[in-house]
Amino acid sequence: MIIKVLGTGCKKCVTLTESAQQALSNLGLDAEIVKVTDIADIAAHGVMSTPALAINDKVVSVGKVLSPSEVEALLKAR
Repeated sequence: MIIKVLGTGCKKCVTLTESAQQALSNLGLDAEIVKVTDIADIAAHGVMSTPALAINDKVVSVGKVLSPSEVEALLKAR
């Protein structure tokens, strides 16, 4: 599983990355977390508002900082 955090590296993006890491830990899952900071790459995912979260290249959240429990719910749905 590959989780992408799409954003320019702002505080919200850092917080979303931390939430994703915590969710993976809570669920006992092993996944790679990739930070996508290039504006062209972010736009190529169809994202116009950051931070955004993608799981296996499917964007599942745009423009908000998710809590670890919200990320867990998205991971369980995959």
